Amino acid sequence: MNSKIIIAETERLILRRYTKEDLQDLFEYLSDKDVVEYEPYKPLTFDETKENLEWRIGTDEMIAVELKDSHKMIGNVYMGKRDFESLEIGYVFNRNYWGHGYATESCKALIQQAFSNGIHRVYAECDPLNKSSWKLLETLGFQREAYFRENVYFWKDENGKPIWKDTYVYARLNVDE
Repeated sequence: MNSKIIIAETERLILRRYTKEDLQDLFEYLSDKDVVEYEPYKPLTFDETKENLEWRIGTDEMIAVELKDSHKMIGNVYMGKRDFESLEIGYVFNRNYWGHGYATESCKALIQQAFSNGIHRVYAECDPLNKSSWKLLETLGFQREAYFRENVYFWKDENGKPIWKDTYVYARLNVDE
């Protein structure tokens, strides 16, 4: 455990930087089509996951979520620095651990830490079809600020035409400033 850089701890979780030992756990969820359904990438191969892990190890914006009891890495939270003392939050979790409150627990801890460090606003963008994602944001106290229609695309159809998607924008302000 001593080689892991811990960002925060909760009752059940260790929130930390990625390590090379996370490869198998990362592959387990990034290769799952249901897990990445709303992400801007397709399920990853093992080699693509290796490359992706190198990037994750090199950034401080991706935070691995590890179970305290088993030390299994079950997902991640993204905390991207933005202008005006804002952070963009995102999360992806192994499907086998959905519905246990791990995303709520990890996001809550990281948001509280960000606010105590002077962050003014945390926001998230999500697909309106991804109900569990925006329900989580609402549970975390975020408010829906925008509904953008056909503002983004990740894929093109067989004729090369963009497959447009809508976006919800949610945000939460630091009320203790």
